[in-house]
This record gives sequence, structure tokens and C-alpha cells, in this order.
Amino acid sequence: MANTRLAVVAMLVILLQLSTLSVARHHAKPDPCVGEDDSVPGMQHKHKKPHCPSPGGNGGGGGGGGTPGVMTVNGFQKNEDGGGPSECDGKYHSDKDMIVALSTRWYAGGRRCGKMINITSKKNGRTVQAKVVDECDSNHGCKTNIVDTSEAVWKALGLDSNIGEVPVTWSDA
Repeated sequence: MANTRLAVVAMLVILLQLSTLSVARHHAKPDPCVGEDDSVPGMQHKHKKPHCPSPGGNGGGGGGGGTPGVMTVNGFQKNEDGGGPSECDGKYHSDKDMIVALSTRWYAGGRRCGKMINITSKKNGRTVQAKVVDECDSNHGCKTNIVDTSEAVWKALGLDSNIGEVPVTWSDA
């Protein structure tokens, strides 16, 4: 009888261990160096691998260098498609301002709030600077490679915002 109870307890412990390993594997956070199609939106690896470049960390001016992304147009004013007030300061902003919302990973938990970034159009090579004021939440529908800008950024780049999406590169200014 005691051996049976011991065997049942041992079996329960083994099953608990296996289920814990399975959950840990299921919730593993993918490497941010993996391409767009291979990653889960909004998830990052806890320990950055040395070979993984820092998104946006290429600094400097234009010239096409930087992190590839997709620029979309966003309304930052009250009652526009951009949703609520900006994450960085809790305020709405004019669409005439040179401002941007970055995907969750690039927003970096707010560490880029108020900082300027360079945005370069891959269509025409023009570069402008815009201030990070918001997050494009990758956990709630925003893709992980979005540079969501005001109408003013599109105009400054000489692009028609009706296109909807254009390839860009961006870097910290």
C-alpha cells in the first residue's frame, strides 16, 4: 500500500515536471534577430545575443542605413484613427507635427519617448527626423515592423499618404 502511494506521488511529480517543461517551451520568447515571419509580435528574447544588432541603433543621418520597416500613416489628434492619447505624454498631437509611433519592440518600453529618429524613404531616398511620441502596440494588432507617422512626415518625405504603406529605414538620430 505504501509503495503504491509512493508510486502515485512519484508519477504526479513527473507529470507536473513534464507539463511545466511543455508550458515553458510553449511560452518561450523568440529571438528578436529572427525575421518578421518567424517571430511572434511583441515578444522579445530575454537575453540579447551578441550578434543581434540593436534596432534603430545605427545613428547618423540618411543614406539608406538603418532598420528596415514599413511606414504607415496615423492620426494623432483626438477622435482620429490613432486611438487614445500618446503613450509617452498622455496627450494628443497635431498631425502637422513631425511625430511617430513605433512598434512595441522598437518603442522599447518607452525608452525612445521624446527622442528623434531618422526616417528614410526607400522609394525616393529622402530622410526626415521625427519625434517618438507613441507606441504602435504589437500585442493589439500592430505588426512588429511599423513606423506609424503623422501626415506631416509623409509630406516632408514627398509621399502620398493615400498609398497607405511604404518601405522605409529608420535609426536613432
